Amino acid sequence: MAGPVKKSLRDQAYEELRDRIIDLRLSPGQRLVERDLATELDISRIPLREALHLLEREGLVVIVPRQGAIVAPFTVADVRDLFDVRESLEVLAARLAAERAESADLTALRAQLTAARRATERGEQAAIAAANAGFHAIIVEISGNPLLQSLLRPLESRVRWLFHLTKERDPGTQCDEHEALYAAIAAGDPQAAADIAYRHVASGREPSLALAEQWATPVIDPVSATRTRQRTTNRDRSA
Repeated sequence: MAGPVKKSLRDQAYEELRDRIIDLRLSPGQRLVERDLATELDISRIPLREALHLLEREGLVVIVPRQGAIVAPFTVADVRDLFDVRESLEVLAARLAAERAESADLTALRAQLTAARRATERGEQAAIAAANAGFHAIIVEISGNPLLQSLLRPLESRVRWLFHLTKERDPGTQCDEHEALYAAIAAGDPQAAADIAYRHVASGREPSLALAEQWATPVIDPVSATRTRQRTTNRDRSA
């Protein structure tokens, strides 16, 4: 029996840096110095650069050709744009999921709800964000619409990022709203699922925008930011 497929160095670097950005170990606007990151991750610069380009496609990194890269700034406008997209596409995903969900799909959704509830009870912010984002991701998969999946999949990291940046929101309320959405999908009620999904996403808009006013990065010029001599890798921050 074949063992698990080993991830490429590119994918390992991508996942590690993505997680550091999402859980704020790497801050919006922070410079990413290739030489330091390659040493820290024990890889060459080629897979590291490939990983950075993947992160750029997801909107998590800004690359300035021949200069370097920074963690993408996350502004109030970015939060607003993300909610505009979610209020349309996640509602469609919920509607389709209610039409197409099978027993195994519901089991996966229920497991994600349980994980989110347990993380909430323990106050584990990283686990809460991952579980809640995972719940939405499973609904997108259940929708069975490849085009919709291709549009929403690149946003998954930014949704997880948003959950971390807005962790002051009541996670218990989010769990309750997810429970209601699960019930509508399990009941096979597309209209109820769509209505609940819209209210759930829309209810987070104003609180998230208010929080974004507090932590949003100032206007950052990536060209100037990548010219700085300051190196701010994880190793430097912990020194």
